[in-house]
Amino acid sequence: MNDHAHADADSEILYEGRWLRLRRRGTWEYAERVHGDGMAVIVIAVTPDDKVLFVEQQRVPLGAPTIEMPAGLVGDDHATDTLEDAARRELVEETGWKPGRVEVLLIGPTSAGMSNERIAFVRARDLVKVGAGGGVGGERIVVHEVPRARATAWLMQKQREGYELDLKLWGGLWMLEHNPDGSPAA
Repeated sequence: MNDHAHADADSEILYEGRWLRLRRRGTWEYAERVHGDGMAVIVIAVTPDDKVLFVEQQRVPLGAPTIEMPAGLVGDDHATDTLEDAARRELVEETGWKPGRVEVLLIGPTSAGMSNERIAFVRARDLVKVGAGGGVGGERIVVHEVPRARATAWLMQKQREGYELDLKLWGGLWMLEHNPDGSPAA
């Protein structure tokens, strides 16, 4: 993506696993993805009957189930992945819905003080149901299709039930109807 996505020679590798690497530069320690240039996508999608697609899965680092929008790494197993390719693939794998078109809206860091990971908000349109979803490779993803008008109330209920809520959900909900600059979504 860009040169600062990769550590330079003055950093030290503290640990490298299959998916993550821990580095130190001076006194600063941070994590980076081993694959895919540190890029991920989050897919903002609404079904033809105006239901927002959310996914639920157990997240080991939190020790709790989370509610998120469909998301995934770019280039993790696909060397020629584009943001759009990753968004299409992840939406189908996780939810069973295939987008007719996708639009990259905004790219930025997820946790700039701890990781080099960047995420792209991608809006998916013209969805067609092609499968059950649920993920691949042992993922146990539960798909939730929630009427758009009830989405925030549903999320707050899930939080009261003990679910962790990905804060990017609120940005995604806003971008259902707006472009990043605040203009109405076409």
